[in-house]
Amino acid sequence: MSRVTSKRRKIQIKTARKRKKKLAKLRQQYSVAKTKEKKEKILAKLSKIAPLLSQEEFLAPRKKD
Repeated sequence: MSRVTSKRRKIQIKTARKRKKKLAKLRQQYSVAKTKEKKEKILAKLSKIAPLLSQEEFLAPRKKD
């Protein structure tokens, strides 16, 4: 097992924060979207940003952290 250096961990944290912000932005766009096509585009972006996140988890109400 390899050790995670502090520099690598900082990069991981930065990436996770960036992904979290992108998902929040997509959730907001999805809630405002009116057409089915726009909603499908947003879900397509979701699968690129967070492939392991299901649509149900994405659309579920979020708790404040």
